[in-house]
Amino acid sequence: MKKLIQILAIILLLAAPFIGQLSIHPSQLLDSSSMNHRVFFELRLPRMLLAFLVGGILALGGLIFQSVFRNPMSTPFTLGVASGATLFNALAIILGLGIAGSLFAFVGAMMTVIILFGVARSFKRYDTSSLLLVGIALSFFYSASLMVAFSISSLQESYEIMRFTMGDLAISGFGDIFILAPTALLLLIVILHYRYELKLLLTSFEFAHLKGLNVKKINAILLLAVSIAVGVVVSIAGPIGFVGLIIPHILKIIYAQSADKLILPIFFYGGVFLVLCDLIARNLGTNTDVPIGVVTSFLGAPFFIYLLIRK
Repeated sequence: MKKLIQILAIILLLAAPFIGQLSIHPSQLLDSSSMNHRVFFELRLPRMLLAFLVGGILALGGLIFQSVFRNPMSTPFTLGVASGATLFNALAIILGLGIAGSLFAFVGAMMTVIILFGVARSFKRYDTSSLLLVGIALSFFYSASLMVAFSISSLQESYEIMRFTMGDLAISGFGDIFILAPTALLLLIVILHYRYELKLLLTSFEFAHLKGLNVKKINAILLLAVSIAVGVVVSIAGPIGFVGLIIPHILKIIYAQSADKLILPIFFYGGVFLVLCDLIARNLGTNTDVPIGVVTSFLGAPFFIYLLIRK
């Protein structure tokens, strides 16, 4: 079963750039003057890589958040990082800043991270619960501010803001890949470095403390690393929901192993899942691509429920 899933995943990744409304002929890929070459290397391949990296980061972020907060419903957006990025992107759209929207979104995400950890440190008893409460409060504030942004925006601006909130993987060229690839690599390095500590945290915070682990410090490092990576993702592709929630659970069910042993598989299959969703989103025959967040929910929710019932 596992081998079959791996083979199908690899086939999907290899085939995805060739599938679309325009058929790609492999014989013309090396001809730089052909339409096939331009579509493949400027649109299809970058988009597939973007989907893979975004899906991997979000899935891994979900694993860390669920482990640190000890809540199976936690997602990489739990602390309000995505809400901050969305609000600042909306401000950029309303101000007519165009291509600066991604930069504004990243600033909003990083500002949220700074506020989160700055406020949480002021508590006499710093723990994950206080951080979670601060994140929830910020999310409500950002949501209210976003409603104000909607009320003062034009019809076109409201449409652009709404599209951003549903996720968008449409890119041209490898510029965003050169940002996301190092981000994903650094996140993997940090999490793999703290794999043993994560295993102790999954047992219980009390057990980890008895083993001499500085639980507060490790939690802060892991959450900070994920929050920064998620901030980069949201600034580029928007808040794509459901990936960080379901992929860690699905992999735990399929592999029947503890989360600390599934770091690389969760990253890989998170990427494969989003590549599949993007493949569906851009091949439904509609005038425009279906928002990727809609597809992730339609595909993920029923499959997740099926696995829970079956197991």
